[in-house]
Amino acid sequence: MVRVEEVARRGPPVTLVLDSSIALASLFSDEVTDAVRGAFDRAASEGIVVPQHWRIEMANALTMALRRGRIDAEFRRGALADLALLPIETDSHTNAHIWSEAISFADRYRLTLYDAAYLELAHRRNLPLATLDEDLREAAKRAGLEVLPA
Repeated sequence: MVRVEEVARRGPPVTLVLDSSIALASLFSDEVTDAVRGAFDRAASEGIVVPQHWRIEMANALTMALRRGRIDAEFRRGALADLALLPIETDSHTNAHIWSEAISFADRYRLTLYDAAYLELAHRRNLPLATLDEDLREAAKRAGLEVLPA
């Protein structure tokens, strides 16, 4: 697991959009790679912005992992507590763009609306997007955005 406490103490300005795939991979030792660690450390040290559904998406993924027996309730509790320490800004304008720009990105790049919300946010704020989702990575590249891990 990436040491969230070490990087969460700082309160930097937001410099990238973090999707749930990077955050989740950083929590599981069997999914942490050097690329995931690098992207997550950059996100945690430089500031993160996420769409409004991010916390629900994270809690849901951890709840599904619990139900499948991959983790226990203590792991979920600890992971959520660690994530709460991160310098995360929740974008307050996500919902205002869902039925317009985000849905346009979803149609153009054949993304789920959940993923399109990350793309729309990164595009609107002209920020890099940290994701492991291949469809979202490709869409972000086609939209001219920096994608992490490189």
